[in-house]
Amino acid sequence: MRWLNLLKANTRKEYLELKRYLPNTIAMLLTFYIIFLGLFGTIHFIGDPSTQDANIQYVIVNYIFWFLTITVINSIGYEVINEGMRGTLEQLSMSPMGIWRIMTARLISTTIINLIIVVVLLYVSMLTSGQWLNIDVVTITPILILTLISMFGVGFIIAGISIILKQVQAFLQILQFILMGLTFVPLSLSPVIAYLPFVKGIDLVREVMIDGLTLSQFTLGDFMILGFSAVFYFSIGLGVFVYCERVAMNKGLLAHY
Repeated sequence: MRWLNLLKANTRKEYLELKRYLPNTIAMLLTFYIIFLGLFGTIHFIGDPSTQDANIQYVIVNYIFWFLTITVINSIGYEVINEGMRGTLEQLSMSPMGIWRIMTARLISTTIINLIIVVVLLYVSMLTSGQWLNIDVVTITPILILTLISMFGVGFIIAGISIILKQVQAFLQILQFILMGLTFVPLSLSPVIAYLPFVKGIDLVREVMIDGLTLSQFTLGDFMILGFSAVFYFSIGLGVFVYCERVAMNKGLLAHY
């Protein structure tokens, strides 16, 4: 029950911030849409006409996941920074739920809201390009959940670093381009990158949305890699966050920015 109340409170908080700072929200969406128009225009006017449709579909999926990874992974880092600047980070640590539980609830609530935005961006992008992807909710949902769990792990690592170092905005900006590389890189380049966080999940979703594959067409190995990445990166991320929180408490960093 406490988890449910925590999730409801944080979902309401995230929604109200997007609503009250509506110009910023609209500017963020327009920015990503303009980026898509740039990618689409490049492929449409310069790319090879024989592979144009496939390339556009590839770009749509990758650009949507790039937006999702940025909002999920970077959000918790900015949450820690903002709480520190407001002077409320120490208050969160004194909550019966603890910082990591509160941040987990914020991650989930932010993800839920951003998934709605992602769906809107996806359909607007398909309408703009005239390329309609295979939206198989039954197949995509379990893959997406496991992929998001590995993203949460990376987000916790960023949040842990933010608790100690405070000023990491420049690093978060650089991270956007690293995330772009991970979402756009094809798994065929090297099988090893399948073990990087969320890369395998995005590749499987690409196969569903572009090639029309279903759950039964994926191998047990695919899901083992996906499950391993989810458990491994979330465990590592949460462990790093809890350790950094303990270090910050011992050094008195939670009360000062």
